[in-house]
Amino acid sequence: MSLNEILSRIQGELAKKDAVRQEIQTAMWKCTRLSKTAIFHMHKEEFEEAKRKLAEAKEILDNLHNMTVNFSGLMFMGAVDSAFEEYAEAQIFFRLIKEGRFISYDEINVPVAPYVLGLADVIGELRRQTLDYLRRNKIKKAIENLELMEIIYAELVNLDEANILVHELRRKCDVARHVLEATRGDVTIEARRSQLENSIKDLRRRLEVKRKNEPI
Repeated sequence: MSLNEILSRIQGELAKKDAVRQEIQTAMWKCTRLSKTAIFHMHKEEFEEAKRKLAEAKEILDNLHNMTVNFSGLMFMGAVDSAFEEYAEAQIFFRLIKEGRFISYDEINVPVAPYVLGLADVIGELRRQTLDYLRRNKIKKAIENLELMEIIYAELVNLDEANILVHELRRKCDVARHVLEATRGDVTIEARRSQLENSIKDLRRRLEVKRKNEPI
């Protein structure tokens, strides 16, 4: 076989691989978009629509193995990691809202690193939801979210191996710390304001009762 024939075969194989790469990249972009859209619906409390988007994203990720069967190295593309990370974030957030529990990485068939990074990003989504609770004067719900944020942050910073081996986790934890501090301040201010408001209302009721009971 001549060198030209060898290189022609190599070119053919690389062309096939590039075609698969493009197919995977398009699928992963779609999966990422579906997960982001699902989170958007969760914040609007449109949970059935969020569930449908997550099901579509799951179908794409489940088919990833078939897409990479001849080119397993493509499983480690940046677009694949990003899709798993966004999907993990959406699934974790959804289960926290609907079931009040943390879903594990094997339940949603997500690799460890994207799961951990997605979990870190859930802190931001919880802040967003907490601010919405505060606007609607749902102080108890806001406090519960703050406690969840603190749990996630505390557990992540204690993962020594993950902070060393999982790229971007340390940065995400730094961001999460600032988000947590800001949220704690917001919740504290609103809780005190609500407490003061309730105290004033209670005082007014007592004065009104006293006024009515006073002899004319």
